[in-house]
Amino acid sequence: MIIGQYETTINQKRRLAVPKKIRQDLGKKFIVAKWYEGCLVLVSGSSWKALLDRLTGKKGIITAPVRDTDRFILGSAFEVEPDSQGRMVMPSVLTDYAQLSNEVIFLGLGDRVEIWNKKLWTEREKFVAEHAGEFVEKLAEKENGK
Repeated sequence: MIIGQYETTINQKRRLAVPKKIRQDLGKKFIVAKWYEGCLVLVSGSSWKALLDRLTGKKGIITAPVRDTDRFILGSAFEVEPDSQGRMVMPSVLTDYAQLSNEVIFLGLGDRVEIWNKKLWTEREKFVAEHAGEFVEKLAEKENGK
């Protein structure tokens, strides 16, 4: 299970150092793609299909929301393999989308990692902290069928 926050940097050549703990948990090759709220998602190759199944459902019907999710995530996905020092070169389409420059946060979320521009993550984290009580209430209502 991948948990915690790790801070690193990305250089001008889009080379990003993946924290050792994350490399150990994800293995030798990763899938990186656009994700929600302006960040990227990083998963192991073996977790990729399970993540997509969670997003699109396991049904064979390809509805408009499934097609759009496929376009957004699958269409931006890249298989990457870190070098011997744990660095990977990020495709420009992804660094542009996530506004990655200089300081980067890796956020461990169990079976996946989100990659954030540090400034954007700090803003998002503040928003989540301020609204955490509301989020719990909404989740409880959903679970109770309301």
